[in-house]
Amino acid sequence: FSFFQADGENTFSELLTAFNSLSLGAVLISVLSIVVLVYWNKTPLKKYKFFPSSLFIVMLGVVMNELYKLFAPNLIIQASHLVSIPIITNPASFVTFPNFSSITNTQVWIVAVTIAIVASLETLLNLEAVTNLDPEKRLASPNRELVAQGVGNIFSGLLGGLPVTSVIVRSSVNIEAGARSKWSAVLHGGLLLISVFFLRDILNRIPLASLAAILIYTGYKLANALLFKKMYRKGSNQFIPFLITITAILFTDLLVGVLIGLAICVYYLLKINYKNPFDIDKDSTHGEETIKIKLANQLSFLNKGKLKETLGALANDSKVVIDASDCDFIDYDVLEVIYDFEHTISKNKNIKLNIIGQRITAVVQHKKINDHITFTDVFDKETQQKLSPNDVLAILQKGNDRFINGTTTEKYLKQQMNATATSQSPIAVVLSCIDSRTTTEHVFDLGLGDIFSVRVAGNILNEDILGSMEFATKIVGTKLVVVLGHTKCGAIAGACNNIKMGNLTAVLNKIQPAVLAEETITLNRDGDNMEFVNKVSTNNVHLTIERIRAESPIIRELENTGQVKLVGAMYDIKTGKVNFY
Repeated sequence: FSFFQADGENTFSELLTAFNSLSLGAVLISVLSIVVLVYWNKTPLKKYKFFPSSLFIVMLGVVMNELYKLFAPNLIIQASHLVSIPIITNPASFVTFPNFSSITNTQVWIVAVTIAIVASLETLLNLEAVTNLDPEKRLASPNRELVAQGVGNIFSGLLGGLPVTSVIVRSSVNIEAGARSKWSAVLHGGLLLISVFFLRDILNRIPLASLAAILIYTGYKLANALLFKKMYRKGSNQFIPFLITITAILFTDLLVGVLIGLAICVYYLLKINYKNPFDIDKDSTHGEETIKIKLANQLSFLNKGKLKETLGALANDSKVVIDASDCDFIDYDVLEVIYDFEHTISKNKNIKLNIIGQRITAVVQHKKINDHITFTDVFDKETQQKLSPNDVLAILQKGNDRFINGTTTEKYLKQQMNATATSQSPIAVVLSCIDSRTTTEHVFDLGLGDIFSVRVAGNILNEDILGSMEFATKIVGTKLVVVLGHTKCGAIAGACNNIKMGNLTAVLNKIQPAVLAEETITLNRDGDNMEFVNKVSTNNVHLTIERIRAESPIIRELENTGQVKLVGAMYDIKTGKVNFY
């Protein structure tokens, strides 16, 4: 129960001292029992769920001790080393009401707290373990489990009984035996009660060595070398508290060891929270760099220093977004930091500040912190004209990379709508297919007002579309024209199959030159051959670019003077990747 014993021994020396009281008969039962437990699943008996290994071990111990009495009296297990259930002549005599005179005894409270903590922890751990063992993976309420345990312990104590807690061994045996409902636990309790009253003589023949073997083997399974390796692989934040808790329990006692372990866990939780209160991202998509600070789900007072330091280090004339849209809780101390930055620091440093996220609304210093917008990331005329065609191409490539990696930027569409209400300065015009999977704003991670998007089946070209491109490049000043095809295109497949259907026929006829231009594939030249379809799609992109140059002197001149660039591209609908030509 504690590291240092009253007789001067300690946890480790006591193990050595135990050899002075060696009981050969008990050792034989324990060793044989552990061997059986280890190899049980390799025997035919494992298929009999109603006959678990633990029951066999108990029967084995009883039989061996009876054989000792017949053939080896020197190995007989002493009565003090057998289960001892007293004779019950009057059930009422077993009820012992509490003596409340000890309620002020500090030792009583220490033991009570120890039992409450350890029993609660064990119950919660067992609940999780049983949930994992349950074939149906049903979820039980931890709160209800703890309340039931608390009520049970109150009544058990009032009647003179021992504290109760959940035990994984009995629960796992129940599941292995095929139990499917809580009635198995009720029946289990009833059988225990019957056994105490009517099977006392049989139960009192069970050697404690048999039960010890079961506990040793169960303990080994719960804390073997594989568990230590598993915890080690989880990293120092998991392994160090785990190791310190075990060491503390061994060198102190259960209560002190658990409390030390909890303290270490709290330390690491605080450490993690201090380090990860927010993410910082820098975005230069719209020209001037924007610093985006994405706040974590929970911000406590521990995060105040880190956030204050970060905000204080921002350069003059910066553009900053504080995004609290994912926050469920922000401590008042952190809100004060945001409030001071909004009303004082950002103004002193001429920082353009956006505060986004309705959940951040709060009262600080008798004033509210609400969504605060001072700028919107859209392309204005000045930024558009500064960009070269290659700059625009790089913006599209980076946007596609973010789309693929799942790191797309936040789109404040309402603010972008307001900012572009009077004028627009998009940087590119993209001719793409009408396919629902090729939305160009998403594919290139762009927002309102960033690009002209022309969409038609098979990304074909006609007089109307060409006129729209001339308007975009010559009048509005876009720097890049992109013809975007995609894999597994339905319109291209229709052209490969030479489908005729109403007005669609005229659309697919415009794709026929691309079908004829594909000469590398000679067999299965139809819409079912995706390799053929994808090659025709690529040809269609190249031929469309050639037609733009040939049929639009305006765009051709802009390209020749370096004001506009024409590029082709293919979008892979499986990976999201856009390959530019």
